[in-house]
Amino acid sequence: MEATGAMMTEKEKMQKQMLYDANYDKALLEERMNAKELCYRYNQLRPSDESGQQTIMRQLLGKTNGSFCIAAPFWCDYGYNIEIGENFFANHNTVILDGGKVTFGDNVFIAPNCGFYTAGHPIDAERRNKGLEYAYPITVGSNVWIGAGVHVMPGVTIGSNVVIGGGSVVVKDIPDNSVAVGNPCRVIRTITEEDKKTCWDR
Repeated sequence: MEATGAMMTEKEKMQKQMLYDANYDKALLEERMNAKELCYRYNQLRPSDESGQQTIMRQLLGKTNGSFCIAAPFWCDYGYNIEIGENFFANHNTVILDGGKVTFGDNVFIAPNCGFYTAGHPIDAERRNKGLEYAYPITVGSNVWIGAGVHVMPGVTIGSNVVIGGGSVVVKDIPDNSVAVGNPCRVIRTITEEDKKTCWDR
């Protein structure tokens, strides 16, 4: 028998994509603090300390797979809801608010100053001011290049073999084999075999 909303912990509500108390629940506050402490330690490491970086990231993230590189500074809410595939690269100032699951496939390249935000708040001020929020998962496929300054909103799925242009705000799903750009982000063309013969903009 499943617990009702009144019987569930705030973390259970978060995991079930229900409204939950993000601001005042002691257990969630402690988990976020633990993640922030690990992020802080990571961000203080020397760039040459690759072993230390790998150790902290494997402790922080929910799943790592083979080789990866995450350039400091990096910040997240919980860490355990983040899963990265093989050959993952995230440049400086990546922020992942992972109240919901955030999953990256293989060969994902993320440019500087990008954010992935599973968290959102009610439109009405009454519930928002009580600290309530929701968390919807974000999924990014394989062979994806995300340009600088991109923001990915709650509940979005980005397919495989996709390029997201710099400065985009992704609020809806992006299909496989697409170049998409803008605010809101829209598909502008399909990636084809012809792209192997040209530069990105010619």
